[in-house]
Amino acid sequence: MITTKYFNYQQIFNLAGVHLIWLSVWCTVVATVYYFSNWQWMIIPWVPVALIGTAEAFYVGFKNNQAYDRLWEARKIWGGIVNSSRSFTSMLYAFDTEKGTINDLDERRKKIVYRHIAWLYTFREQLLIPTEWEHISLKKHFGTINQKRHRLIKAGFPDYGRTSIFQHKYLSEEEFSVNGDYKNFATYLISLQAKDINDLKNSNVISDFNQTQLQNCLNEFYNYQGQAERIKKFPSPRQFASTGFIFNVIFTILLPLGLVNEFAKLGDWGIWTSIPFCIVIGWIYIVMELVGDYSENPFSGLMFDIPMLSICRNIEIDLLQIIGENEDLPDAISSKNGVLI
Repeated sequence: MITTKYFNYQQIFNLAGVHLIWLSVWCTVVATVYYFSNWQWMIIPWVPVALIGTAEAFYVGFKNNQAYDRLWEARKIWGGIVNSSRSFTSMLYAFDTEKGTINDLDERRKKIVYRHIAWLYTFREQLLIPTEWEHISLKKHFGTINQKRHRLIKAGFPDYGRTSIFQHKYLSEEEFSVNGDYKNFATYLISLQAKDINDLKNSNVISDFNQTQLQNCLNEFYNYQGQAERIKKFPSPRQFASTGFIFNVIFTILLPLGLVNEFAKLGDWGIWTSIPFCIVIGWIYIVMELVGDYSENPFSGLMFDIPMLSICRNIEIDLLQIIGENEDLPDAISSKNGVLI
């Protein structure tokens, strides 16, 4: 997540700077050829180009709205996890029938809370596994660019790839050892939570009603996990995303062919003046396309993502304080270079 109030020049160039190169070259070539050869056959009337640009603007706007919906839904999911995690831990430590005879009650409660913290980091790690349609999975040049962005982010946050350390810290040796046996280890951890909550009820530590409330929280965690997995594993429909990209390319190619003739009416100097205007107009459309394109994948491990590591750390701190562990608390995750992950 970008935390600066505005995009700085480095962030803008990081997102769309490479497109300025080929766009500048293309606009310059068109203006140069027109100036020296005066080929009228290469000129397109401005009206159809403007109509294409208007249609593309509506299409890109629709695509960006859908991308924003996916991004904001992902943020609401993690906001719900924050609230439910606090409620779950508070109820776990508040419910007590005073009829139970468990001697290690505090340890069992602590184990459940620790397991939930491990679930948070495990779930986050599972969401970061790349899918074939995400930018980091692209091939050749653009894939290399996104992989470099990913490495730079990881280098700025020491805790970025330490999920196994958190699992080893908060899970028992037996639970940690079976990590590799489950394709969806996060789901397995919630199932263990349900068993332990049921054991507390069977031991008369909590009432049937208390168990129901705690189980409802676990059901919410399953719902949040499923909702996030739906966004992760179901891409924004490619028929919308791909056609929007194709239309943008067509408009950007036609733009200087239509604009250079309009500026030529101002004189020979107007032909050269068309170059910066073509670059600015075309680049605006490219940036609009890229903003929606990157926003549609909120769990891809790039700077446009939901700050899951920061959220997990904040929940971890809250839960540790709820259970009375106020010493040696981990530090909250701070943004680095205007990015929070």
